[in-house]
Amino acid sequence: MTELKKITAFVPAKLLDAATAETGLGVTETLRIALEKVTREGAYRRLREARGKIRFDGPSLDELREDRDFDERGDVVDRG
Repeated sequence: MTELKKITAFVPAKLLDAATAETGLGVTETLRIALEKVTREGAYRRLREARGKIRFDGPSLDELREDRDFDERGDVVDRG
């Protein structure tokens, strides 16, 4: 199980009320969602900053697809 940390935070009441109304969830779950969103946005920002700076010398996309079968829509067909 993930380690939990109890916090005390002072936030604007109207902001908290609006956020909990938007999620339809309680304060704890609403804050968890907000913290996860901030974390994801940071990861996306770092990925955007890395665009064009990472060299990939692995197989081409066509080579990666060689061991797969596709249906008429282009979806991967399960061989199992």
